[in-house]
Amino acid sequence: MGEQLNIGTWFEIAEWSFFSLLALALLALVAVILRRYALERGGGAVECYLRPVEGRRRPWRIGCGRYGIEELRWYRIFSLWPRPAVELPRRGLVVVGRRAPEGEELRELTDDLVVVEVGWTASDGSDPKEPVYELAMSDAALTGFLSWLESVPPGTIWRDDDE
Repeated sequence: MGEQLNIGTWFEIAEWSFFSLLALALLALVAVILRRYALERGGGAVECYLRPVEGRRRPWRIGCGRYGIEELRWYRIFSLWPRPAVELPRRGLVVVGRRAPEGEELRELTDDLVVVEVGWTASDGSDPKEPVYELAMSDAALTGFLSWLESVPPGTIWRDDDE
């Protein structure tokens, strides 16, 4: 009924499977590199780590923050997804605190980074009591972030969500 495959045939199948998987892995690597190049090409991008603060502490995720007029778009470095993983709206965004990485964080971050805790002002205009996200970045990237946060391009008209 059925023909048995000999060892040579199995070896050929395994060989083709291996090279196919290797080609797919290389193709994915090239796609990730091209995506990162495209994100950083236009300027206004910085490498930074991000994690939400809600509840328990989550692991840091490395990514690329890209400054826009109304938000900071954060993209995961090792992803092919074209859309940002997180968008931090500029309106009402404030720095809640700043510190050096400490304790367990030094397993994921280097000690030359600065951790910035950010949140949004409440509807009554008061500062947030707790941060929503933490960003870890170099001193130079922090200077750029604070400059972006404090400046508003001329002629910018903020959209009101209430309208």
